[in-house]
Amino acid sequence: MSSSTERRTDGRGRTTGSVLSGLAVAVGCVLFLGGFVWAALIYRPYTVPTDSMSPTIAVGARVLAEKVDGSEIRRGDIVVFKDAAWGELPMVKRVVGVGGDKVACCTEQGRLTINGKPVEEPYLQGHGPASPVGFKAAVPAGQLFLLGDHRSDSLDSRVHLTDGDHGSVPRGAVQGRVDARAWPLGSIGVMQRPAAFAALPGGTSQPGPVQPIALTVVAGAVLILAGAAYGPLARRRTRKARSHD
Repeated sequence: MSSSTERRTDGRGRTTGSVLSGLAVAVGCVLFLGGFVWAALIYRPYTVPTDSMSPTIAVGARVLAEKVDGSEIRRGDIVVFKDAAWGELPMVKRVVGVGGDKVACCTEQGRLTINGKPVEEPYLQGHGPASPVGFKAAVPAGQLFLLGDHRSDSLDSRVHLTDGDHGSVPRGAVQGRVDARAWPLGSIGVMQRPAAFAALPGGTSQPGPVQPIALTVVAGAVLILAGAAYGPLARRRTRKARSHD
């Protein structure tokens, strides 16, 4: 009588466990696949072909750019853009000036200035001045002034200063705002908004949903693995229980 009850209880336990494991796998698949679909709708991957954004983004790195309208771009953002005057391929640079700004370099301390205010740029390559060559530019309305973080090895707005728009590009040329590094593995991370630009009028932009998306994918993977592991673990426990009978 006792052994019969134990078998029935054990059977109900296995059935409940199987249902829960199946549910975990199902929910995990929804989260895992849903996270990738969510990312595909909002983000676009790009490979950075040069080291002009080093050390922030290394040459050959894969980045995720949020699909945003050019009107949403703020100072400090790293953007992917395409402009005929700059070439046929998409380029990746950092926005340091927006319409109405006066951008200049450099102060006696070697800093870039926005409307006469020095800007701390801890993301720059090396410890030299913010630009090896001095310059001044007035950014027209609706335009963006763009520089690479590796200022001594970046073909950016400084090269186009004699153009009609003083080296700037239209906001409409922006294809995306870089929100995260996705490859190589050692560099994976979310782009931080520079504190120095946050203090200027207009502030900095808000990060996209890359972190919630990543958490959704990870949570889905954990549920799938946990649910899939139930069967082998349950069978192992059953074999051990029988061996002790």
